[in-house]
Amino acid sequence: MKCVVLEGPGQAVVKSIDEPQGLGAEDVLLRVKMVGLCGSDLNSYRGRNPMISFPRIPGHEVAAVVEETSQAHPQWRKGMHVTLSPYSNCGRCAACLRGRANACQHNQTLGVQRDGALAEFIAVPAGRLYRADLTLKELCLVEPLTVGFHAAARGRVAQGDTVAIFGCGGVGLGAVAGAAFRGATVIAVDLDDDKLAIAQKAGAAHRVNTATSDLHAQLAELTGGRGPDVIIEAIGLPQTFRAAVDEVAYTGRVVYIGYAKEQVAYETRLFVQKELDILGSRNALPEDFRDVIRMLEGRRFPVEDAVTHMVPMDAAPEILEAWSREPARYSKIMIEVG
Repeated sequence: MKCVVLEGPGQAVVKSIDEPQGLGAEDVLLRVKMVGLCGSDLNSYRGRNPMISFPRIPGHEVAAVVEETSQAHPQWRKGMHVTLSPYSNCGRCAACLRGRANACQHNQTLGVQRDGALAEFIAVPAGRLYRADLTLKELCLVEPLTVGFHAAARGRVAQGDTVAIFGCGGVGLGAVAGAAFRGATVIAVDLDDDKLAIAQKAGAAHRVNTATSDLHAQLAELTGGRGPDVIIEAIGLPQTFRAAVDEVAYTGRVVYIGYAKEQVAYETRLFVQKELDILGSRNALPEDFRDVIRMLEGRRFPVEDAVTHMVPMDAAPEILEAWSREPARYSKIMIEVG
């Protein structure tokens, strides 16, 4: 079968490997139809993902068709369209024992610590599959949107809250949609008017372009001077990490999805003075997948606006190279596999 392999930093090739063999009793064989790429895939391609080892087949955002299953899982039948959770969990660490397997200490994500889905076939545990009445493109968006939905859940976002989302890339859009899905008034914050326009279609009530307006003044005006009840940081820069603490309301919640690539120096007085809840958010739980599927089945997300590039598998190395060279030109890339 054909697949895409990252052989080293900046080295992506299309090659032929053996199809999965020896399907386990708990596994389902999938024919992969479409794979989405996100910022972690770009970091892997560039060699900047500290968790990846080479060579590695990338890909964890998946739309697929069931090809073969076992008698142990009759609910999955050949021809069904599915997506999947790309995470693993050990069941023994502190996170798993608390029912938060998304933060498993020993997680291995498809395309990072183990080979991913950018191949014609992949075998996955049946318990990782989700079926939905969605198009292939919509199915391929489920996993990336769950990351933002999980951040909204971590922030305990509820109807009546005002929530500011810092960053309206793929993950940030999921947070916008997730907060709006929970009934919050959402403020989208970014430097790019095009991304802000998509965020508005995804559920944002207000837009703030920090390239042309002052963040503090805009947030104060939109919240009656109090600041947002929740701020979700989906950029990963020291200045936005600090701004989240500066701008959130007293007794508010700050949720970090992005990784800051440099050390962040805080004025910790605000942690105590505001009595803040400061939360990390990692991956997603099954309920996040179910919520995203319900939202997409309700046609409440601008799928066509969010997906900016679609290419065949043979063109994957070229678009990865172009994306690495000019990242601002690309938003959501999907690879058509079969």
